Amino acid sequence: MQIRLSGPLEHDNIVNGYGLRAVLWTQGCKRHCMGCQNPETWSFDSGILVDIDEVKEKLRSFKGQAGLTFCGGEPFEQPEACLEISRWCRRELGWNIWSFSGYVYEDLKAAGGATWEFLKSLDALIDGPFILEQRDLTVKFRGSRNQRLLHLEYGTGRILRQE
Repeated sequence: MQIRLSGPLEHDNIVNGYGLRAVLWTQGCKRHCMGCQNPETWSFDSGILVDIDEVKEKLRSFKGQAGLTFCGGEPFEQPEACLEISRWCRRELGWNIWSFSGYVYEDLKAAGGATWEFLKSLDALIDGPFILEQRDLTVKFRGSRNQRLLHLEYGTGRILRQE
């Protein structure tokens, strides 16, 4: 299985979740939010196609990380690949897993299938489209006030609390 990434994997990231984190930047997004900080990740034809085993090997080489955050692009455009990586990171590395999404939790849950399974593999979801008129640099880990930081119960996807 392969995943389309917008660039190299990051490590020691402190802005996309709590603790030192690895970050995987997916390529491809249908949302096209006005004011998006990553419009170069929108195209489904750009970026690099990478074998998931290569991604796992690279993630294993990162030491001292608390977890993995999926960014984009839109991670939920590639739910099968993201799910496989998410489950592997939890099982093999003991990491917690976060994801950003321009979609809201309720729509991801209703989508079912691999989308719902990927959602259930997360510890936290930052959901909702970026809305330029609601841009707010004071909301932690979010770009606009409408976005929510949802802490989820692993395996069930149930919302435990919201920040």
